[in-house]
Amino acid sequence: MKLQGKRALITGGAKRVGRMIAKTLAERGVNLILHYNTSRTEVLAAQKELSTAFGVSVSIFQADLKNVRTLEQKTKKLVRDSGPIHILVNNASSFYSTPFGTITETDWDSLMNSNLKGPFFLTQIVGQSMAKSGGGKIVNIGDWSALRPYKDYLPYSIAKAGVIALTQILAKTLAPKVTVNCVSPGAVLLPENFSSKIKREIIKKTPLGRMGTPEDIARGVLFFLEGTDFATGSNLIVDGGQLIR
Repeated sequence: MKLQGKRALITGGAKRVGRMIAKTLAERGVNLILHYNTSRTEVLAAQKELSTAFGVSVSIFQADLKNVRTLEQKTKKLVRDSGPIHILVNNASSFYSTPFGTITETDWDSLMNSNLKGPFFLTQIVGQSMAKSGGGKIVNIGDWSALRPYKDYLPYSIAKAGVIALTQILAKTLAPKVTVNCVSPGAVLLPENFSSKIKREIIKKTPLGRMGTPEDIARGVLFFLEGTDFATGSNLIVDGGQLIR
């Protein structure tokens, strides 16, 4: 796909990895729709920065992925009002520890809804629109823990395993006009509450001996968007070799 002039919706595009994906696409002339839920200050800063630096159109889209009814209403309106969306990056995610024996129904629902249920219902609307308007590309952000789950992150890991399965099912469903792929990061940006000891242990277990960067993930997304038009249903693991250790 030639990216210049295309329009991309990036969920969680206000900060962290999502913002880097947005910057990477803006550098290539992609017009952006940055989704956010509560990070309004950050998304407004990203909107100003990216539109000024790269001369692309940057609009913002507020929606809570956990509230499916409202999400569907807002997404349908977005599709009607924005014109064709050529690219969807399902990046938004929630992540927190849920040790077995302490998991509540609220924890389960929150992590499933934000990481799997919400992205599916958003994609159902945008994906159908892409197919009707001539095609497009969808990239989901998974996690290497879907394949080697974290012990104390049970609902999160299950939700991310669902993202990989969803990628494969949607790839079949939306072919041949829309491709659907997944990028699964390893240790890139750790939560702020992780201690220095935990960070050192993670690096020690990574064959490349370092943390990844948001740029590493953005380049993985970019591969599926402009590097190939013949991949669909694929899962690209960007984890510094953690999975093979």
